[in-house]
Amino acid sequence: MRFGVRQFELALMHRMRDLNAQRVEDALHDLGASRAEVRAAHTQWTRMAHSVRAPKGLAALRTILGPPPYRGTQPFGSLTCDVARWVLPSWPELEFEALLGPGGEVWNQWFVRPGGSRTLTFAELTPWKCVVADVGTSFPGASQCEGLAPHHWAVDFVHDGTARRALFVYGLYQRLDPEPPVRR
Repeated sequence: MRFGVRQFELALMHRMRDLNAQRVEDALHDLGASRAEVRAAHTQWTRMAHSVRAPKGLAALRTILGPPPYRGTQPFGSLTCDVARWVLPSWPELEFEALLGPGGEVWNQWFVRPGGSRTLTFAELTPWKCVVADVGTSFPGASQCEGLAPHHWAVDFVHDGTARRALFVYGLYQRLDPEPPVRR
């Protein structure tokens, strides 16, 4: 089975199921995809990631998604990194971004909003419609932190006097927890 855009999306959804199982189930229904197809996509993605012969980094993403429609650079402190982005059918308003380090290795891959973040109201925090930068821009004092699993991320913020934690997978908003857990 060729691993293409559909399988890539399903592999992303496999990880998203950790935090928003119902949203993933709804998307699978809309795509006409089964849980078995999701598991197969995840297994194949994992196998490719650990194979010595499979392409790695940007080459792997190019093989799966085709040439990136957007290539550019982005400053990070004293470094300037290369960026590649693709639009995926399940998230047409966003772009899947690969951030490349100076040696060409993929440092990060996640969803971003084309043209930069958007300011949202609290009511506009909708799963699969927002990215990390949107939440960071929308709530003054918001702080980003790593999530509890690979490709998970969190943004802690306060709204109406209540501490909140927005949870993300691949930079895509999944759900809101009422209060951030205490870090040990």
